[in-house]
Amino acid sequence: MSLEGLDEGAELPELRVTPDKYLPNRYAGASGDFNPIHIDPEFARQVGLPGVILHGLYSMALVARAHTHAVGGDPRSLARLRVQFRGMGMPEQEIVIQTKVVERTEHGAITRSEATQGENRIIRNGEGELRA
Repeated sequence: MSLEGLDEGAELPELRVTPDKYLPNRYAGASGDFNPIHIDPEFARQVGLPGVILHGLYSMALVARAHTHAVGGDPRSLARLRVQFRGMGMPEQEIVIQTKVVERTEHGAITRSEATQGENRIIRNGEGELRA
């Protein structure tokens, strides 16, 4: 894995993903989080949501994926990741992950990330640390 070219101000390749309408059900099975706001459209609407929403940790996983893909795909390259969940992600709408290097360190790089769906910022103030 190489951090070559990840100098301060560099942008990681943008990650674009459009989760299909069945993703919340698959993610519920994989994660064990069967909260009905993620899998039952009628329940989600009854509690004031427009429909089922994506799991927040799925959105965070996309931010992690953007980091690891930028340095060759090795998950060990992502030493640390924290995010702030700020909006609801919806299935069948493209999610765009943008990440920028804010500091180059002796052993890697510190990044800032954001995940959006259109104007909806579902993750803000993401901070990652990539290490070689």
